[in-house]
Amino acid sequence: MRDRDDDGIIAVLARTAREVETAAQRGRMLDQQRTKFQVVAVLARQERARVRAEISNDTLRTALLKRLDGIALILAQIATRDTSLLELLGEDAVLSDAAKAVRRNLLNDAGVEAPPAEPAPQEAPPAAPAATERQVVPRAIVSRQLANPFLAPDFSAARPSTAPPVRRLATWELLGPLFNSFERAGEGASPCMTLPTPTSLNAPGGHELMPHQGQLIAAAAAGHRSFLLADEPGLGKTAQALLAAQAAKAYPLLVVVPNVVKTNWAREAALWTPNRSATVIQGDGETMDGFADIVVVNYEVLDRHQGWIGDFGFRGMVIDEAHFIKNKTSQRSRHVLQLSERIRSRVTRPLLIALTGTPLINDIEDFRAIWQFLGWIDDTKPLPELMRVLEETGLTPADPEFYRAARQCVVDLGIVRRRKVDVAADIPARRIADLPVELDDKLGRSIREAERGLARRMVERYETALARRDSGPEVEGIDHELVRRIAARERKEATKAEGDDNVFAMMRRIGRAKAGLAADYAAQLARSAGKVVFFAKHLDVMDAAEETFAKAGIRYSSIRGDQTSAVRQKQIDAFVNEPDVAVAVCSLTAAGVGINLQVASNIVLAELSWTDAEQTQAIDRSHRIGQTEPVTAWRIIAAQTIDARIAELIDSKAGLAARALDGSDVEVGASEDIQLQALIALLTDALTAPV
Repeated sequence: MRDRDDDGIIAVLARTAREVETAAQRGRMLDQQRTKFQVVAVLARQERARVRAEISNDTLRTALLKRLDGIALILAQIATRDTSLLELLGEDAVLSDAAKAVRRNLLNDAGVEAPPAEPAPQEAPPAAPAATERQVVPRAIVSRQLANPFLAPDFSAARPSTAPPVRRLATWELLGPLFNSFERAGEGASPCMTLPTPTSLNAPGGHELMPHQGQLIAAAAAGHRSFLLADEPGLGKTAQALLAAQAAKAYPLLVVVPNVVKTNWAREAALWTPNRSATVIQGDGETMDGFADIVVVNYEVLDRHQGWIGDFGFRGMVIDEAHFIKNKTSQRSRHVLQLSERIRSRVTRPLLIALTGTPLINDIEDFRAIWQFLGWIDDTKPLPELMRVLEETGLTPADPEFYRAARQCVVDLGIVRRRKVDVAADIPARRIADLPVELDDKLGRSIREAERGLARRMVERYETALARRDSGPEVEGIDHELVRRIAARERKEATKAEGDDNVFAMMRRIGRAKAGLAADYAAQLARSAGKVVFFAKHLDVMDAAEETFAKAGIRYSSIRGDQTSAVRQKQIDAFVNEPDVAVAVCSLTAAGVGINLQVASNIVLAELSWTDAEQTQAIDRSHRIGQTEPVTAWRIIAAQTIDARIAELIDSKAGLAARALDGSDVEVGASEDIQLQALIALLTDALTAPV
């Protein structure tokens, strides 16, 4: 047998890969080509590992790896045409006799001695959940699966939990008593596990944690691996989950969230864990990063990504608004539970976190699915960890003391519940939290196109003005004075013109596009934190929000400028005094002053105002003397639109206003300044954008 030729095997693999590629392009992927695809992938992976381990010459090693990258690219392109080929690349895929014969032939062609007979395959891990909908595999995931050394997750260390001996409780039905224990435990029972004192409140990027946040992260660092984090909204659950994953080294991390907060999770990941990359799955995942540490997906598209997610090797999983899975018969719940079970069966002590603001004492049966996600119970009984601590109590459901002890056992597994009033000293009395949302529907695309059209119109005016200029000093780069004049002209025309292509019409369209997402978020807050005030500028945005609340079965009051004083007061009284009126839908201008809504501590700003003062007046309807809880205003921002730029400008003007109040001589402008600055920014960005 000839000595191994370092170039020969790669040449043979490249030739065979191109042969398979030609067959795929012709649409004729027969069993023979599928077998060759699998064998080339396996041999390329093995050759890459060998080159890295055995070739010491840096130049030669780099050249060989580059050629192997070319083969991987060919295979990735083939797999995007037929994603079923990825089943042949899984770590549990078995080479058929035909594949082994092809492997021998390819190795012989390359002058490489074939390996000895392979041992019998190990028992395969649990099968991926059955798909009930169309399955997709994003191209980025194909690339990852073909990368060196295919980044195949190692599940060899995973061991099933050893069930403890069950003696006293062997014949008892325990799930019912466990749920009942949360109602029968009596006053004074703790809603929160014992948490360690954090050694530091410093987070990456120079940010500082609040003490209650640091406690949960310290618990994760100490080895705790399952949490039902039920803090009230506004207490920073997202940051806690992200930093707990970092403390537990639970990467890659899967985060399953409602659509409305998907973009915000990526934004928070960049803020709190800047050393970890995050990606968001949109639709079929064509724009995702297959090599990211944190993968964010919304419940609505989870079904089509079940297959590859189950094989990806996630070491942690977070579900936001976990009460979304309370109905165990729903498709959404089934998908989440299947993935949780798959992760727990393949990874030793994964990090599992369920986030919800819903009080635990209400409808405790709703938490059956959440406990199952966390691995505390299955359909019929407590799982080993919970069963062990229940046995250690020495009690049975026949003992009156059982219920308080059992409740504490569950709480100690990882229930964390803090209220705003409990940690009021740690958080500001009033704060604004931005919630960016993606407008990825038809309306959102039309808005972005209208914004580009507005920018093009101003660029044309700018270039025309430059061309006509025949005197005066030359200006290097952008003529900022001319930019300001063009923007001022556009703003002046927009105040007089009708149509959909000016900045005011654009902001109104953005408001309509955000209405449903903002209302959905307000509904979530109402269910988890009590009464919510929803502010909008335009009546059609208020109409859309009220329609969303009505469909969700949420009672609301409507406070508008065209109401009589008596009607308006009746609506206010209903919101303040009737427990089941959960939302006050308010006009930003009509309800921004003169009314008291301090019964609510959460505010949703569905549309931006043109001044910080108008925004502040709205927030002050709740943040006023008599308010006993910190107030959080959730500002809904349309990402990648002029909406986001206007939010930045409002905040910068707010800073100037604060300095003026402190005695500075800074001149604070009016709403026209924000409008003008937004147009200036839009034109400047267009002029500096690469051609």
